[in-house]
Amino acid sequence: MPVAGIVPAPDGRQPAADLLVRNAKVFTGDPDRPAARGVAIRDGRIVGIGDDHELGGLVGPATRVIDALGRRVVPGLNDSHLHVIRGGLNYVLELRWDGVRSLRQALAMLREQAGRTPKGQWIRVVGGWTAEQFAEPRMPTVAELNAAAPDTPVFVLHLYQSALMNRAAVRAAGFDRDTPDPRGMLEDMRSEEVLPIGRSGPAHTAVEGDLAVQLRNLERQAGVRRTL
Repeated sequence: MPVAGIVPAPDGRQPAADLLVRNAKVFTGDPDRPAARGVAIRDGRIVGIGDDHELGGLVGPATRVIDALGRRVVPGLNDSHLHVIRGGLNYVLELRWDGVRSLRQALAMLREQAGRTPKGQWIRVVGGWTAEQFAEPRMPTVAELNAAAPDTPVFVLHLYQSALMNRAAVRAAGFDRDTPDPRGMLEDMRSEEVLPIGRSGPAHTAVEGDLAVQLRNLERQAGVRRTL
């Protein structure tokens, strides 16, 4: 497939690449050659980097050639890992929003879970979801969490960087109008949606730091008790 001077190699001494991206700004990650104009791929693996001349020998009749038009090309960043201990201890205790298409459905699942969660237990939505997966697309608000689970503590972790808690969760964690702000708090918890103390605040609350540590410690202690 000739593209701007790239033609199939006549001798065929090297196996042809399945894909060649040319006219690009390729980040290689190699200190000795940090950039290249093109990259060739075969069977999902990079088999060559260079300019049109250097990669011409990897082009065959079936090679797909893409002109990047000078755009940046970077390797895939695939972070595959497991939280084995936390998952083993708590996965079956969590409400999972993996693959849920809409926030409306997610809140319906939360409402259903609240109806069967024993008193004194928390509903935890931890990992496996992002607001971008929802049709809406946005995070739930504390008001929506309060409506779905008015009497059951709800902890919704978002990307391991912040968390939403409903009013019942804030009370269960021991926060009241006289509690000093936890270290690491991102937004005001003293809103009508969270603590009814007579002044308005943001529609949602994100907390991290001390409170997240406290919750992790509680989960760890509960897990240890279950295993003894």
